[in-house]
Amino acid sequence: MLYSMTGFGRAEQTIGDKNYLVEIRSLNGKQFDLRLTLPALLKPFEFDIRNKLLEGLQRGSVECIIHIKMNGASKPISINTELAKSYYEPVAKLAADLSIATGDILSTILKLPEVIVPTTETLTTEEWEKFRLVLADAISLLNQHRLNEGASLEKDLLLRVANIEEQQTLIASLEPQRRVRVKDNLRKLLEEQVGKENYDSNRLEQELIYYIEKIDISEEQVRLKNHCDYFRSILSDAEAAKGKKLSFILQEFGREINTTGSKANDVLIQQAVILMKDELEKAKEQVLNIL
Repeated sequence: MLYSMTGFGRAEQTIGDKNYLVEIRSLNGKQFDLRLTLPALLKPFEFDIRNKLLEGLQRGSVECIIHIKMNGASKPISINTELAKSYYEPVAKLAADLSIATGDILSTILKLPEVIVPTTETLTTEEWEKFRLVLADAISLLNQHRLNEGASLEKDLLLRVANIEEQQTLIASLEPQRRVRVKDNLRKLLEEQVGKENYDSNRLEQELIYYIEKIDISEEQVRLKNHCDYFRSILSDAEAAKGKKLSFILQEFGREINTTGSKANDVLIQQAVILMKDELEKAKEQVLNIL
């Protein structure tokens, strides 16, 4: 089971006199990076909302936009009636003194400072609990999207690992021939430089054994095979967040492949190493998108 960091979730529900809409988008990121836009009614609950998103999404560059649409029964603003009355008396007296019609006094008063103020209304405990369900639905839908994307990523990663193991099989078949060629090339070079009769063949054989051991790549190939098996076991693990762990394993892939290439001293094996490196880079790119 694999989750991508890319996903989208949208949940909407009308509860009482309010319509709640939650939209969440997620892209890949090294940590949990949240951009949260929410209305004034939810400001007192911002910390809880952030924790809920972190708990549900864990990692990624996340944008969450929350809208609350109120019907006619709601009170988006409030009027300071006492202040409006205190303004009215002097304004009305001034209008009378100047013989000015008082038909527009109300609209004038409403424009004066602090007569109309934003509502201090917040969600009740019951409304908050119901909104949490809407938020949870959006998170669940996003994670389902992530899971669907993760299935495609897992299929591609398994292909990359299989391709690397295919090149390992080829290298294993080339390894015996490589040893023979290395020995023959060294003997030929020595005979050309000093003559066949001018060196100790027994000493040469000892040196060849030492040299062959130095360029032996069997340990690297065994470790690489173990890394491949471990990589597959992590992919099938039930843990949701595993992108960092997979990335660390791929780094170990790179060490064994690079060491194989540096020791190979063989054209065909070098070609196989290049193909393995190509598959490894493709796997690394995909792992960047994994939760």
